[in-house]
Amino acid sequence: MMLFLHDASLYLLYIALGLAVFLAIERTIFYTHASGQIKSLLTALKTKSPLPDFKEGDVGEVVAHAFANGLHPTTSQKVADDVAEQAFIRVQHQLNQHLWVLDTIVTAAPLLGLLGTILGIFDTFTALAKSGISDPQGVSAGIGTALLATAIGIGTALICLIVYNAFLAKVERLGDETKLALLQMSNQNN
Repeated sequence: MMLFLHDASLYLLYIALGLAVFLAIERTIFYTHASGQIKSLLTALKTKSPLPDFKEGDVGEVVAHAFANGLHPTTSQKVADDVAEQAFIRVQHQLNQHLWVLDTIVTAAPLLGLLGTILGIFDTFTALAKSGISDPQGVSAGIGTALLATAIGIGTALICLIVYNAFLAKVERLGDETKLALLQMSNQNN
């Protein structure tokens, strides 16, 4: 039974690592796409050319929609500020989407690894109690397998921590660029 639980903790770690890799790829694609949209909006504002068209739900569409529906010359500054703030909140939600999963993996992976180690060592001691210390290689292999869970847990957490922190920096930068675009739109029209 303990061996099953030890193996289950390893499989959970592998699933967490796979999920983290998937999210890292998805968020990288999303942030690259969003960054390009925000840059094209800023370029359009600087050159006073028409705003580009975006798919519904895109970061660029949220900002362009705010411009089209609330940031025009007849809009009061209060309404323009409210529209810009609403657009910024929607963009922030999109930028932060799914990051909680990486944060959870950073926290849970070492604990799952430790659980796997404890269960593996417990299984090793159970085998020792049944057969005595007649097989030192079996004991070493059991403890080595148990420590593997800790190594995988810590490794998974470190990888996810680096990716998570890189994404937080990207979210902050994209958020600042979005604020800049919204402020330029608001100032351009009022």
